[in-house]
Amino acid sequence: MIDPTLIQHFQDEGYTLVRGLFSDEEVDFYRRHFMALRQKGKFQDDFAGVKSSDEEINRADPLQKYPRMIHMHRWDEVTLRWMLDERLRQHLNAFLGRDPYAVQTMLYFKPPGARGQALHQDQYYLRAHPGTCVAAWLALDPCDERNGCLEIVPDTAALPIMCTTQADTTQSFTDVAVQLPEGMTPIPMIMAPGDVLFFNGTLIHGSFPNTTSDRFRRSLIGHYVSGEAE
Repeated sequence: MIDPTLIQHFQDEGYTLVRGLFSDEEVDFYRRHFMALRQKGKFQDDFAGVKSSDEEINRADPLQKYPRMIHMHRWDEVTLRWMLDERLRQHLNAFLGRDPYAVQTMLYFKPPGARGQALHQDQYYLRAHPGTCVAAWLALDPCDERNGCLEIVPDTAALPIMCTTQADTTQSFTDVAVQLPEGMTPIPMIMAPGDVLFFNGTLIHGSFPNTTSDRFRRSLIGHYVSGEAE
């Protein structure tokens, strides 16, 4: 039974945080699994980010060693099973009113010193229609402001796809950013390993750099599109 307050919060705000959806043992398994995959070498669609405007950052870029993985479910059975996990399905069904379509997976390693990702909307990339895409964002490490936790902008879940501008590539590994409407500001989502943040595709979100010297901020993400999408 899904907590009705979580459903109401998602419907009102476009996001909701579910604490401890995955156990410490499961999270430890995923951390070890994806670190082992990363150490095996490169995979199709790995993305280390765009070059920074600062050459010193490029020379020391830790994302060259730990690039983001994408679409792992196409070739990794562990990822596919996680993406279709019954707990995720039940929550997504409760939030959306029907089962969604599973379309994309990503693994962010975000090692110490890594740049963040400028504010953006997932719907800008996935373009589900009608309806929207929705993310299930699983924390694999403690996530706080020092290691670049996810930041969301309240009251943006009902916005259309916003116009984009050039991002500051000394702070972001992507070069596309959304300019916030006046009076809006991002807030940090402090998460423990095993917590899952669900949010819809128009919610503006992003993250700042990992300023620690010894802490990763790994996260496993599934993207889905609402069941009425064509």
